[in-house]
Amino acid sequence: MNRRQFAAAAAAAQTALAYQRTIGANDRIRVGVIGAGGRGRYLTGEFKEIGAEMAAVCDVAEANLEAGLKAASTGAKPFDNYKRLLEDRSIDAVIVSTPDHWHAQMTIDAVEAGKDVYVEKPLAHTIAEGYRMIEATRRTKRIVQVGMQRRSSALFQESRAIAQSGELGNVRLVNSWWYNHQASMNTSPVTGKVDWQQWLGTSPKREFDPIRFRNWYYFWDYSGGLMIGQAAHVIDAIHWYMNSDAPLAVTTSGGAVNIDGVEIPETTCMSIEYPQNYLAVFTVGYKAMRYNMFNDQCKQFHGDKARLDVGREWYALYPQSTAIEMKPSREKKLPGSFNPATRDHIRNFLDCIRTRNEPNAPVEAGQSTNIVLCMAIESLRTGRRMKWNPVSRRAEA
Repeated sequence: MNRRQFAAAAAAAQTALAYQRTIGANDRIRVGVIGAGGRGRYLTGEFKEIGAEMAAVCDVAEANLEAGLKAASTGAKPFDNYKRLLEDRSIDAVIVSTPDHWHAQMTIDAVEAGKDVYVEKPLAHTIAEGYRMIEATRRTKRIVQVGMQRRSSALFQESRAIAQSGELGNVRLVNSWWYNHQASMNTSPVTGKVDWQQWLGTSPKREFDPIRFRNWYYFWDYSGGLMIGQAAHVIDAIHWYMNSDAPLAVTTSGGAVNIDGVEIPETTCMSIEYPQNYLAVFTVGYKAMRYNMFNDQCKQFHGDKARLDVGREWYALYPQSTAIEMKPSREKKLPGSFNPATRDHIRNFLDCIRTRNEPNAPVEAGQSTNIVLCMAIESLRTGRRMKWNPVSRRAEA
């Protein structure tokens, strides 16, 4: 580090320290939300329910900003530029619930401004961005919780304990899937003003496109489709249960695009090789029939002594058996338990703001999953098996 870099780092640390407010056990934590679309407003309501004061709302779309203010606490301040929100020293923490391509820069800017951050998954849109987020988080000593809420769910913690107990034996294969149905894009009209250039950020410049604005999930410049949105949860859970970090290699295949007007196929399958000597397979199919959320996904940990199945709101342990109808030796079904997991995840984040303890889904966990997701995108787009180089921290064909 040269003298100029050292001075910049010291200045950033002093700024963060100056902005930090000492929060007592009975103090309300003041939170701002950046990105007040559907997910941002949902999180706003959950943060309020737990006791946080939603003191600021930022969105580049006028309609979202107005709706976000209605969802927030009385007197919340409006912002149409997130950097102005970060200048408010009364804000203790921010929620980053924007399209994926903005997660990294907003999180980095927030921790540099002395804010703790709850950032939605996936952590970032590129591997390099994820490492920049880790560096900034650790240098500024801020709390960053990634929105992978299964890590705060009692049901998932309980089933993970089974996976960690040795009851499964050696696990060499993990099968997983997420099935449901999406008929078409969102074509509802965009009302009110939109700061489109700010929304684009560093992505390629183009004229305002209401289809991209409403359906950013399905365009490579901003996300990786449902393949990435759903895998961010499932792959993270697999890593957590299997004590895994970066993969050895990722290979992804996809079907044709069956939703008119989008770029990313809704039916894909990724195969992930791990140094712990197991293979994980994740399939997403959103032209399947519609499922109740209780039945829409599963992770099967195939051990040589038992198999553990983990759904969204249930798990079942099947010992080795030659019976035609296998019966679980242990199972739990808790319909309706998944939504409270988000609240538990937020509660963990707010507790960590006060205690400065590590949150359940730290930035490093988000990055280990982000590496897989970015490799999956590259594999699908190029048709190649991508290998991870831990020395250069890059994916290579």
